Amino acid sequence: MRQSMTGFATLDGATDSLSWQWEIRSVNGRGLDLRLRLANGFDVLEKEIRAVAPDYVSRGNVSLSLKTKRIEGQLVPSVNATVLEATLNAVAQVNAAAENHGIDTYPTSAADILALRGVMEFSAEEKISETTINEARSQISALFSVFREARLAEGAALHRILSAQVNHVEELINAAKTSAEARQARAGDLLRNKVKTLLEITNLADEARLQQELAVLAVKADVTEEIDRLKAHIDAARLLLADAKPVGRKFDFLMQEFNREANTLCSKSGSTALTAIGLDLKTVIDQMREQVQNLE
Repeated sequence: MRQSMTGFATLDGATDSLSWQWEIRSVNGRGLDLRLRLANGFDVLEKEIRAVAPDYVSRGNVSLSLKTKRIEGQLVPSVNATVLEATLNAVAQVNAAAENHGIDTYPTSAADILALRGVMEFSAEEKISETTINEARSQISALFSVFREARLAEGAALHRILSAQVNHVEELINAAKTSAEARQARAGDLLRNKVKTLLEITNLADEARLQQELAVLAVKADVTEEIDRLKAHIDAARLLLADAKPVGRKFDFLMQEFNREANTLCSKSGSTALTAIGLDLKTVIDQMREQVQNLE
């Protein structure tokens, strides 16, 4: 199956105290460039991720991240000693002032003190448990599998587009051949008149020279080889589309050959009709090359 180099996937996980989300996405690249951004404590998974990636992806700029979030209710309490000391001093000062004014106060309990703002702090436990690490580790292959499925879906769409474009190019090549043959049927007289003008001949005193010049011009205007090579490129493109292995680079090189032959065809066209076909051909080839850039 054909893979695209563009894709996106996510995968969620959680333990009793922590939830997380894997996210992976890719865009075009000459080779495989894997960039990781892992949450604190999960750096130990980097080596395994890099070892698994080539089993699922061979080309593309791939960005993989792991973000974590503490589950509510799993925060670790602690006492802010500075705030506690200030609070106890304030309570003692209030009690002393109340006594001086003959005001009775209720006994203050430790629970009352802890309930005051700032005395107690709640923070996430920094250390990531081995259980959590192993749970995340077990998802690495599954994440890349989901990611590959996304790229395969994109690749299937690319295959349909490219197949249709190859068929269109073939139609234009056949049209170019028909136009070139029609042009050739009337080329003799046109070339003869051009040569007469070039040599400023008013009579056919040097028929052999004229025939030589006609032959040279005919060869320069002949597009048979270009059309034959374009047809061969069509066969090569279909073989690449049928190949199960990554063919993006080969296809890109082939598109350069397509473009080279189309340029030569246009430069040798010698007729408005054939030039128009050549320009249409160049347009479709350029559209194909844009799609090929996304092939793995």
